[in-house]
Amino acid sequence: MPKRKIIKIDEDKCNGCGLCIPNCPEGAIQLIDNKARIISDLFCDGLGACIGHCPEGAITIEEREAEPYDEKKVMENIVKKGKNTIIAHLEHLKDHGEIENLNIAVQLLKEKGINIELKNNNHQKHIRSGCPGSKVMDFSNNNSHNENDTIENSVNRPSQLKQWPIQLHLVPPHAPYYQGKDVLLAADCVAYAIGDFHKEYMKDKSIAIACPKLDHDIDIYIEKIKLMIDAAKIKSLTVMMMEVPCCFGLMQIVKEAVKKSTRKIPIKSIIVSIHGEILQENEEIINETDNLVSGIR
Repeated sequence: MPKRKIIKIDEDKCNGCGLCIPNCPEGAIQLIDNKARIISDLFCDGLGACIGHCPEGAITIEEREAEPYDEKKVMENIVKKGKNTIIAHLEHLKDHGEIENLNIAVQLLKEKGINIELKNNNHQKHIRSGCPGSKVMDFSNNNSHNENDTIENSVNRPSQLKQWPIQLHLVPPHAPYYQGKDVLLAADCVAYAIGDFHKEYMKDKSIAIACPKLDHDIDIYIEKIKLMIDAAKIKSLTVMMMEVPCCFGLMQIVKEAVKKSTRKIPIKSIIVSIHGEILQENEEIINETDNLVSGIR
């Protein structure tokens, strides 16, 4: 069973007030024996809409083994509660960048003949989140730079970054900027070693960065990359690493994620020297038994 973020309720702190229940439109919490309890992992999305409504601070988010969140089952439960609850749930998904689940929810509503209009349907652009530093932003359609700005002799070459955030711990794997895109996963140091990193490697790609040596909770990384492949349906994944041995762990993380995923996508690995030279490029594909087959270029 995979690990994921999910609500934890401290029964010693819980006073049974029940204020968290109406603020969990997914229906994951019920009052049982005068204590708030999660009735099913399937209904808890781990996004924490209920946390700020607990006067005792009894609700936190933990990471543990849990059944995967099931948007279809949640929606079957939510539609019974009426229009306002449906809107609260859809806004909740939109605000946290859960675009894949939002699309699932909207499709189910269509199948049931229920028409719900959100206040702002442009959820592919700026999506709110709790921390300003991790606010999900997709500015891939920003055309403020002229193509001529990228010529070789340009003094102020524009950034090719089309999203925020980029750190793998912070990015939501279902974010709109990953949906059906070519993704670049780079070790933290790579961009400092390659002078033309933006022009040569970031152009037309969504990005994530990580350090396999300093970021210790690799299970989160494995699960996020798996979701990028299976849920966001990324087209390809390019992995860039430094030549130092500790950096090779990034490819091992990707391989573990690939083994757990159901889709088959091309994987490319690039090894960079500390002087910014490209030492090796591997094209890798997944065969029918989920093993990686490499061909060095």
